[in-house]
This record gives sequence, structure tokens and C-alpha cells, in this order.
Amino acid sequence: MLMSLCELISTEDGLCVSISYLYFLSFDAFFSHSIIKRAIEAERLSMGVTNPRDFSHNKHGQVDDTPYGGGAGMLMMAPPIFEAVESVIAQYNSETNSAYSIDEMCDEMSLIGNPSESIRRRVIFMGPTGQPFTQEKARELATYDQLVLICGHYEGVDYRVEEHLVDETISIGDYVLTGGELPAMVVADTVARMIPGVLGAASGAQEDSFYEPLLECPQYTKPPEFRGWVVPDVLRSGHHKNIATWRKKEALKRTRLLRPDLLERPLTKEEVKLLKEIIAEESERDTGEV
Repeated sequence: MLMSLCELISTEDGLCVSISYLYFLSFDAFFSHSIIKRAIEAERLSMGVTNPRDFSHNKHGQVDDTPYGGGAGMLMMAPPIFEAVESVIAQYNSETNSAYSIDEMCDEMSLIGNPSESIRRRVIFMGPTGQPFTQEKARELATYDQLVLICGHYEGVDYRVEEHLVDETISIGDYVLTGGELPAMVVADTVARMIPGVLGAASGAQEDSFYEPLLECPQYTKPPEFRGWVVPDVLRSGHHKNIATWRKKEALKRTRLLRPDLLERPLTKEEVKLLKEIIAEESERDTGEV
């Protein structure tokens, strides 16, 4: 499957993601709810899907065949995938060029040539052999104009797709899925959150777990007391600096406990200071319990 975010976008800050898929999942639901829906309506991004079966030259719409050399299962064939991706790219290029007025086109071409030639594009295959998907990768992908996500199925795809069509392969984890459609949604959703204006709160993405290399701190809402469990006083104090420090410290505590590997990096001075406090407090507590 090919999925396209911002396939037909005309805003400067927009991102286009195209997904090539074989079996339909509920992409309509993905496109038409919550943050993604609002972002599309606000023309911050555009999403679209393309089915390689539409590019099959077989009267039965066949897009898979047995692997050379034998083996179990079926492989997706290279020609329909290549043609699907090339069609999506050509459509986006055409929309980009038509978005310019004649005068703009002349000015732009005098500097960079055809506007479509300046498009920053990334073609990605969703597969288990790829590099693990991370928040850092999501931030990088959000800087592109168009992302084309290719979803595998069956036993995989003809290797010529990975070798000659895609720029990189991405995996969302060390487990087996039926196809690449769900991974494509994961990537699309994560990248979309990085686009300016997609999230309602200006700091929303920055406060998510993994936006910074820390887990998110504990969050609370009303009521202030529930079954004897009380919201920490500092969060109701209105003292923004103290709240920010508490959140950073709690995020460090959580990360140290649950994902210590995320702290195996150069730490900021503030993080070093807070970690020393955390360790000292834990030592005091352990001593008091003896």
C-alpha cells in the first residue's frame, strides 16, 4: 500500500505522505478522526492511499508470485509497486507545479529550475529489516515535503524494490505483523505530530515521551483527590518554574526506573543535578527503611 500525506497540499508547511497498500484497512477512520482529521482540514497535511493492484498488468489484478529458488509463500512483484510509487510522485509533482502562478514559476525556475525538482521527498519501505523507528527519525521525516510509504504483504516484496526504489527501510519493532499497513499508520501519525500547527497546544509534541530522550512525567487532572490519592501540591501551586522542575525530575525518575538505556547519552547539567538529587533521596529512603 502507498499512503500519501499532503499528496495534494499547497501550503508551505504541509507534508505529503503517500502509502502503497495491498489490503484495505480502515484508513478512512485514521484520516477522519482526532488530530489527523483537524490537521487535514487545516491544510497542514494531506494523506492519500494507492493500491498497487491498480497498476497490475494481469487481468486478475495479480501483484504477487512465487519466489525464485523456491520457498514458502508469495512475494509482491516489483512492477506494480514501482508504477504505483511513480504515479504518486508524478501526481505530487504536477500539483506542486500547478500551485505556482506563471510569474512565480518564472521566478522560481530562474533560481532552482522546475519547482518540482526542489521537492524534498523520501520513499520508505515498511519492513522488518529496517532501522528501528524512533522519535528522532520522526522529527527528521517531518522536514520532508513528501513521504511515500510502501507496505509489504505476504512473505515480503521483490528485493529490487528495496534495492532500486526506496531510500530507506523502517521497522517499528521486532515482531511479526501480517502487513505493513499498521506500521505505515504508526509512522504517519508520529510524523504528523511533528508538523507545526498540527497539535493544538504549542508544547504538546515537546512534552510527549521520546520527543526528548525521556519518558513523559506523570500527569493528573480533576478531581484533586480521588479515593485518598491526591494530586501533588506543586502541580496546583501555580509556580511555573517549580512545576517545570518537578516534571523534569519525575520524568528522569521514570526513565531511570523503566528505560535506563535512554540515559546512556550526554546529559545536560540540569539532568545531572536532578539525578544526583534522585539518587540521594533514594539512598535516604533506603537507609530509613533498614
